[in-house]
Amino acid sequence: MDACRLCGETDLTLYYTQGNQDEFRFYRCPVCRLVNYDLSSGLDQEKYAREFVDPFDDGVTSNRAQSITYSFLKKHLPKPGTMLEIGCGNGRLLHHAKHDGWTVRGLELSPFLAESVKKRLDIDVEVANFLEYKVKESDRYDLVLLRHVLEHLPDSKGALRSIHSMLANGGHALLEFPNIDGMDIRYKRWLRRTGLHRKKYPETYRPGHCNEFCRESFEYLLKETGFDLVVWETYSYRRVSNFIFNRVHIGNKARAIIRRK
Repeated sequence: MDACRLCGETDLTLYYTQGNQDEFRFYRCPVCRLVNYDLSSGLDQEKYAREFVDPFDDGVTSNRAQSITYSFLKKHLPKPGTMLEIGCGNGRLLHHAKHDGWTVRGLELSPFLAESVKKRLDIDVEVANFLEYKVKESDRYDLVLLRHVLEHLPDSKGALRSIHSMLANGGHALLEFPNIDGMDIRYKRWLRRTGLHRKKYPETYRPGHCNEFCRESFEYLLKETGFDLVVWETYSYRRVSNFIFNRVHIGNKARAIIRRK
């Protein structure tokens, strides 16, 4: 590929590959540390399409994940305000927030999910692409959430600038995304490089992530888009691992609270 999608650096290094023939290539930037997938090899975002899952079913992993995210939010931003969740899914997180006094709203690309949340939870969800979504200055939010979406977007700076425009002065955003420097995925990449283990991919496989972040590349993105980093941690859905990863940031999933300057 020609240049890093975050900083424009052209001297990129092949970092790892996917696919049975190593045909899907990911390049690391030596300047901002972003890992860029070469999009010319093909992308598959359809595999992330979701059905509506009952938001009150505590046995569903995705529901438990939303509750864990909300607990993290309450710990660091306990005072209710106005909240917008981009890609709100089944609305469980918004339901928790509404119960605690937040004024909540969702954005969804899926008309089916938007309507399902309205019917099940009585929460307003607008069908819109947040990259094109315009908010009046008087209607800006105190908090915007973007959970496991950033890595799927080619234009990371455009995404953060869009969120910046949705926030009131001093407003916060909470983002979750993979941590490319997580200990276990570093180990898996080492196994592949050494030939000790090679994953077998389906013939129809295409990557779904455009950009992979670590803390360094994420902080570079924040500086480019007018944000300060408030909280950074890695996490796991397993209790013991989560306790460790919250304190030693080596987990393969990251979450951050950022503040608009």
